Amino acid sequence: MKDFIKVTKALSDPNRIKIMKLLQQGAMFVSEIQSVLGISQPSISKHLKVLENAGFVSFQKHGLWVGYRLANGASSPYAASLLGSLRHWLENAPEITELQDRLSCVQKVKV
Repeated sequence: MKDFIKVTKALSDPNRIKIMKLLQQGAMFVSEIQSVLGISQPSISKHLKVLENAGFVSFQKHGLWVGYRLANGASSPYAASLLGSLRHWLENAPEITELQDRLSCVQKVKV
């Protein structure tokens, strides 16, 4: 039950949901997520750590940069199930549509 609670708590914050919806578009660096959401780098990093611990995101280092992407769900059956469902949820929500519009204006970091 502990793993289930960790996964559901990870989804209890609107900014974490927004981060996951952004990562559906592909891997991103913290600075790119920060540009879209308009919240501080430490906050983004904390949210990503919670999502990583729950099995929702994974990361890969690129020198000094760290790229985040949605995980494949292998570390948690609960996360895997919700990752599949989340892909279809909230697609028409105004907040998500606005984020996707902002993402198209963000300069992608080249590493």
